[in-house]
Amino acid sequence: MPKSLTQPEIPDPPFVAVIGAGPAGLMAAEVAAAAGHLTVVFDRMPSAGRKLLMAGRGGLNLTHSEPLEQFLDRYGPARFALEPAVRAFPPEALIAWCKALGQSTFVGSSGRVFPRAMKASPLLRAWLSRLDRLGVLLLARRRLISWDEATLVFEGGARVAPSATVLAMGGASWPRLGSDGTWADALDGLAVAPLRPANCGFVVAWSEHLRARFAGTPLKRIAMAFGGTTVRGEAIITADGIEGGAVYALSRLLRDAIAADGAAVLWIDLRPDLSVEEVARRLAAPRRGQSLATFLRKAVGLPPVAIALVGEALHRDGPSGSLAELIKALRLPLVAAAPIARAISTAGGVRFASLDESFMLRRRPGTFVAGEMLDWEAPTGGYLLQASFATGAAAGRGVVRYLEDRAA
Repeated sequence: MPKSLTQPEIPDPPFVAVIGAGPAGLMAAEVAAAAGHLTVVFDRMPSAGRKLLMAGRGGLNLTHSEPLEQFLDRYGPARFALEPAVRAFPPEALIAWCKALGQSTFVGSSGRVFPRAMKASPLLRAWLSRLDRLGVLLLARRRLISWDEATLVFEGGARVAPSATVLAMGGASWPRLGSDGTWADALDGLAVAPLRPANCGFVVAWSEHLRARFAGTPLKRIAMAFGGTTVRGEAIITADGIEGGAVYALSRLLRDAIAADGAAVLWIDLRPDLSVEEVARRLAAPRRGQSLATFLRKAVGLPPVAIALVGEALHRDGPSGSLAELIKALRLPLVAAAPIARAISTAGGVRFASLDESFMLRRRPGTFVAGEMLDWEAPTGGYLLQASFATGAAAGRGVVRYLEDRAA
C-alpha cells in the first residue's frame, strides 16, 4: 500500500483537490498529476476504490469490445453529453492503460472485456503505486460537508482552498462502499436531477409459498420483454421480487414506467428457444395421470422455479389463453423498483447543462464533476466503468487547461 494513503496532513496550496477515490476521481488525479500539478485525493472511506473492488468480485467487467457507435448508443439520452469524453478515452485506451499497469485483458464470449486476473485488487494496487510515484496524496476518512466559491470544508473542521477541484463522489448505490448520494443535498448550487436506482431489481408481490421455496433461485435461459424491447438472459428470484442481468437490461424502461403509472408488467418467455406452436404441440400429448408440474417438466423442460411462476400466474390471473401462450408470455406485475441502496448504479445527478465541454461547472470556474455524480446511466456490460474512467480523464484534462489558462 503506498505510504501516501496514510498521509495525515493536508499540504499548503496550491494543489488540485479531487473528492472521491473511485475510478473517476483517481483517473482525474492521474491526469492532473501527470501534468505536473500537486494533487490531493480526499475520500470519506478508510481506503480507495472500494466499489471497484466489489465490482471485481464478479470479474471486473471494464469495458466492451463492440463498435464504438453501438457502444455510445448504450448511454441513451446521455450519449451526446458523454460522447466527447468516451471518444477521447475509448475502450481501446482503457485496455492500453490497463496493460501499462501490468494488467492484460481479454475479450469474453459476450464481447465484454475483463482483466486476465479476473479481479480488481491487482489493478488497483498497481494504479495506487503509479499515483504514489506521481506524487498524488490520498487522504482517507476525509468527508466533504460543505463547499463554496473558494473553500472546501471537511468533517472535523478542516478547510482548504485548492487551485481547482474535481468532484467525483459517486451516486447513491451501495452506500456502505462510500457513495451515499448525500452530496446532492449538502452541496448548494448544484443543478441535480433526482437520484434514482439504475440496473436494479424490482418488487413483486410473491405468494408466501413461492417466496419461501424459491427466493435465491436462478431463472435461466429465459427472455424478458417490456416496452417493445426483448432481452435474453438470466434472472434470480428474491424474497422481495426479481433481479439479475435480463432485468437490469430493462430496468430504465421499467423504472420510468412505474414512476409514471405506479406499476409495470414484465413479460417473461420461459422457453425462448421454442415457438408457441412447438410448445402447444408438446403440451397436446396425453398427461397420463401426471401432475401439472411433472407434465410441464417432462413435456416442455421447465425447471421447478419456472413451473412455480406458471402456477403463480394461474392463481393470480386465472386461466387466460392457452397454457402454451402463458409459458411463452408470462405476465409478471412489478410493484416498485428495489431501493437505490441495492441498485448496481445510479441514474440522475449533476445536470450536463450546468457544465461546459470540459466538465467544469459554468457557475463555479475551477470546479469539475466526473463519474457517477453526473446525470447519466448505462446498462451493465462495461459501459458503467468506461464512462467513469472517461469522464474522470476529461475532468482531469479540463483541470490542466484551466490552470494553464490562469497561469498564462
